[in-house]
Amino acid sequence: MTVTAALVKELRERTGAGMMECKKALVAAEGDIESAIETMRKSGQAKAAKKSGRIAAEGAIVVRVSDDNKNAIMVEINSETDFVSRDDSFKAFSDQVATTILQERPANLEDLAALKAAGSDQTIDEVRLALVAKIGENIQVRRFVEITSNGAIACYTHGERIGVLVGVSVDDTELARDIAMHIAASNPQVIHPDQVDQDMLAKEKAIFVAQAQDSGKPDEIIEKMVGGRLKKFLNEVSLVGQPFVKDPDTTVGKLLAAKKAEVTAFERFEVGEGIEKKVENFAEEVMAQVRGE
Repeated sequence: MTVTAALVKELRERTGAGMMECKKALVAAEGDIESAIETMRKSGQAKAAKKSGRIAAEGAIVVRVSDDNKNAIMVEINSETDFVSRDDSFKAFSDQVATTILQERPANLEDLAALKAAGSDQTIDEVRLALVAKIGENIQVRRFVEITSNGAIACYTHGERIGVLVGVSVDDTELARDIAMHIAASNPQVIHPDQVDQDMLAKEKAIFVAQAQDSGKPDEIIEKMVGGRLKKFLNEVSLVGQPFVKDPDTTVGKLLAAKKAEVTAFERFEVGEGIEKKVENFAEEVMAQVRGE
């Protein structure tokens, strides 16, 4: 069968691959477009496997809230470079993943990968592998989370790098959004001071004691100094103890009390947090691309 320009165009539209790659696949498949697609998918999986070890610490945070405003999800999807995270294909995949999570509510990443992607007959992982083959970078769905609330839920993103979900006990969407914006800016670790991890608290106390002892003050003064510093630390890391970003003269706790509300849950994601980023050697990266690695 003759490989026509129309066939190449159709294959390119269906796969997103380059023109020469499409022509080569069609020639090898003797013009059978379905066979060419299957071969390209297998090739894409092989390329994805080679790239899977590369560090992906850039990317985007995507949030979604249900129509009834009772549950919301947030997902982090990573790429190797911020350039790729701005690519339309990457953004479309991110939206597809977020929609699938909200609709299907998978239990974990493994379940998500096996689900049919929203608006597609392929699974999330099949769509991801095809994107890796097209873009040439490691793309990973790193994590996702869901919260529910009988009150109000708010989603907030700062650009595409920070995302926040918040649930409050009252039906006040404006309050929930204000709290979400505050969390994005102030990064609390817990809602209430008594939720702070005890091991973390013990380490901080040990540091404060050592610092206070260096002052040479009496033990009873040192005890008061340590107590004051611990209280300050607990307020700094707990949501209710932080000064509210829109009105630093009041705390988030006082704002909630005035509204007769509580924060029932919150989650905050920041792109790449906790991932050790690789320092690239530009010359080596160029040579790797030339070699097709």
